[in-house]
Amino acid sequence: MTMFTTPDGTQLFYKDWGSGQPIVFSHGWPLSADDWDTQMLFFLHHGYRVIAHDRRGHGRSSQTSGGHDIAHYAADLAALTKHLDLKNAVHIGHSTGGGEVAAYVARHGEPAGRVAKMVLVSAIPPIMVKSDSNPGGTPLSLFDQLRAALAANRAQFYLDFASGPFYGFNRSGAKASEGVIRNWWRQGMMGAANAHYDCIKAFSETDQNDDLKKITVPSLVLHGDDDQVVPYADAGVLSAKILKNATLKIYKGYPHGMLTVHADVLNADLLEFIRS
Repeated sequence: MTMFTTPDGTQLFYKDWGSGQPIVFSHGWPLSADDWDTQMLFFLHHGYRVIAHDRRGHGRSSQTSGGHDIAHYAADLAALTKHLDLKNAVHIGHSTGGGEVAAYVARHGEPAGRVAKMVLVSAIPPIMVKSDSNPGGTPLSLFDQLRAALAANRAQFYLDFASGPFYGFNRSGAKASEGVIRNWWRQGMMGAANAHYDCIKAFSETDQNDDLKKITVPSLVLHGDDDQVVPYADAGVLSAKILKNATLKIYKGYPHGMLTVHADVLNADLLEFIRS
């Protein structure tokens, strides 16, 4: 396996295929770099260098006792991009990975001149949890329910989540894919329970309004209007309004995991943006 050690001693697994302009993918909770395999193969065959890593506590990376927050995730990504000396890179983040990418681009990547473009897909910014300053957000009680389910029976919780809201398989008339469900469960169970538990706070309560305001590179914001995990009106729409140079695209009826179940459509749109 290809491993990299961060300055604080965390070992990160990563994939690095091909040559050409680099595209760096950041995965969602509680998954791994494997969730990007369809996109990595697609862009590899279109002449790009494709890179994806397992976030700390996820997949094959170190199961650390701490550092499961957006700031550490962004710093880890910065260390990896510096190690690989990536320049003119396109960073694409899904869900929690979108929060990681926004923090990386704002705090590390754009100041260092390493980033060409950014894409947020079904991403968590600017902030998910409901508060006085974010009245349209998701109530904290729902995130408490996620933590309770994870702590009680992580294996069953992950199976139910993949079989239901993540891919929209709980919708009337939806055709569930057993392979997709099993692959989601496989990736989730590879990671550390403590990291996944702590990450719920990271993805729900981190305010990234300031990160978004700092970003000036061309950005593409993609979201499905049937996202049951990260509601589009309180995430994608708001992020696109805050970003200085953003294009927003909303997909009618698409779920949170649209990169997998609608890969043909999403890959084509990503390619068009990267080439533009």
